[in-house]
Amino acid sequence: MSRTVKNKRPYLLLGLGLLVVLLLVHHFVLDLNLFPEAWDIHLREPLDIFKQWSIRNQTTHPVFLYFFEPISDAIDIALRRAETFLLWLPWPVLLAAVFLTAQKAGNLRLGLLTSFCLLFMGLVGLWPESMQTLALMAVSVLISLIVGIPLGIWAARNKKVERGLRPFLDAMQTMPAFVYLLPVVLFFGIARVPSAVATIIYALPPAIRLTTLGIREVDREAVEAARSFGATPRQVLLKVQLPLALPTIMAGVNQTIMMALGIVVIAAMIGAAGLGGVVLDSLRSLRVGLALEAGLAIMFLAVLLDRLSEAIAMRNRTGVVVKNGRLFPRSWQTNQLIIRLEAGLDWLYRACGKGLARLAQLSRSDFVVQYAYLFASLLLLAALLWLGRALDWTSFPEAWRFNLQEPTDTAVRWMRDNLFEFELGPFLLGTRPFSNFVIVQLLDPLDTFFQEFLSWPALILLVALLGYWVSGWRLALGGAVVLLGIGLLGMWELALVTLSQVIVAVFFSLIIALPLGIWAAKSNTVAAVLRPILDFLQTIPAFVYLVPVIMLFNVGRVPGIMASVLYALPPAIRLTNLGIRQASPEAVEAAQAFGSTSRQLLLKVQLPLALPSIMTGINQTVMMVLAMVVVAGMVGGAGLGLEAVNGLARNQLGQGIEAGLAIVILAVVIDRLLLAGATRTSVISEK
Repeated sequence: MSRTVKNKRPYLLLGLGLLVVLLLVHHFVLDLNLFPEAWDIHLREPLDIFKQWSIRNQTTHPVFLYFFEPISDAIDIALRRAETFLLWLPWPVLLAAVFLTAQKAGNLRLGLLTSFCLLFMGLVGLWPESMQTLALMAVSVLISLIVGIPLGIWAARNKKVERGLRPFLDAMQTMPAFVYLLPVVLFFGIARVPSAVATIIYALPPAIRLTTLGIREVDREAVEAARSFGATPRQVLLKVQLPLALPTIMAGVNQTIMMALGIVVIAAMIGAAGLGGVVLDSLRSLRVGLALEAGLAIMFLAVLLDRLSEAIAMRNRTGVVVKNGRLFPRSWQTNQLIIRLEAGLDWLYRACGKGLARLAQLSRSDFVVQYAYLFASLLLLAALLWLGRALDWTSFPEAWRFNLQEPTDTAVRWMRDNLFEFELGPFLLGTRPFSNFVIVQLLDPLDTFFQEFLSWPALILLVALLGYWVSGWRLALGGAVVLLGIGLLGMWELALVTLSQVIVAVFFSLIIALPLGIWAAKSNTVAAVLRPILDFLQTIPAFVYLVPVIMLFNVGRVPGIMASVLYALPPAIRLTNLGIRQASPEAVEAAQAFGSTSRQLLLKVQLPLALPSIMTGINQTVMMVLAMVVVAGMVGGAGLGLEAVNGLARNQLGQGIEAGLAIVILAVVIDRLLLAGATRTSVISEK
């Protein structure tokens, strides 16, 4: 046993003794079930008073007249112009623009992938809604970058600014997006503008953080060399730091785009049109097929923007001749048909290269020579625009409609009718018996344990002991104080209900994810099959999960848990697979040399070495389950999620913010404990 653990033992034993005393007092002397109401700080009351003041003064107070209204008007104009332009643009023009940009930034394969992603939105009949979402995304991301990159630069050059921004960025990233909607609606009304503002708030942190990180990581020798040649601070920033930090800043742009896409459905709750509105309407009417189509459209939009922004960040800026990347995988290049197709593509690219060179030669302009591809692309797009407006190609052809709704709805109805309850010999199986099992055998006992067996001071002490064991006094004290804040907000009982649901969801996630992760690590075929499934689960909007689980489990706590399980599976599977595959080859070879069986090798070598990665996966799983708490509240999941949803539905600012803060506190406490546990596990495994 290490010296550190020995030093902690007396304090841990003392804490366990105090925990036993608290439990005895609770059960035999004084009932400590309920958190004292007298300690409630009643945060919602001043917030509700402020809301009433805001409503009364929206048309007269200078803050609204000269600050919020001008901002609202500017964002509204930008959104309307962007949406009008995208809907006016003929669809072949946008398709061609995406293809030309993607294949220039990457290769032909990327151009075809991004073109298909955009084409899918029209094939499922959601082209106008997709353009509305794209307009919201474009304006929100642009504003996020206009605000975030300068703030990131400022934070990189001033540590006090970084320290001041850090708690705000932490709160913005951990606060449920629902909570943003309450004050945003209060200041900006409903429909497009508050949706954009909420998206900006949610997407801003990665732009700031990664800009700061990129500039901080610039080689000091390059900066010192620029200064030694007499460069001013502004010149150092513009000509040295920003160019060298560009890859990291572009990664921040990519993350900003992905974060913004993650809120499109939630923004629909306050009137945002587009794909999010389609998902929300289909959820309310239980139209699974329509929800799947809109969810897939959002997923393909995410893939398009992710791959395109990543390629632009890494593109080669030299030369004007387009180079053809291999369209098919290298392992297919022995097939004669593939060889001929690749040869044809090579000929086409050489012909395009000669055409570009001829264009550059005729222009006799160095600028055109340097940007020949850009000029040729603009000429092609202009021709398509003229043709598209002449032939009225603004609407996607209805004859091309590819209907996913009917087969999906038919499949869901069959599952509802046949899987809700059926008998297999003496066993009663199906979703209803399973739902009853989860409630009676798991949720109710956990609720009883937390709310009746454990007292509130005992739970706080238990968290402090866990924090001290995995880290030290700082985590123990911080965890206890922060957890006490849930009680001071008047959310203790609701937080315990949420905690029970999180534990059950994480339990189901792990019993599915860990075996699948191990199987994927042992089999490349399984890993290859799982990869697109995990990509699908990670990119499809969380709301889409709710529709089929409601059909199978009705409303209540269980469908929310099942949706959380689906949403949280990918990180645990991926990190388990990664941890086992990255286990030390020397240790594996040594175990095999000593005659270890596959089972012994897994249990005694690979899993212990992969434990830090697995613990990180568990941490990510817990965070993703907590992220679904509010979403689950929409289908009857009790606890903090339902409280936040009710606050938004009733326009109760105080209620929604109290519930949101309680969710943040719960997430922070669990996150810090798991991270400290993963660090401790990593140190132990290294020893």
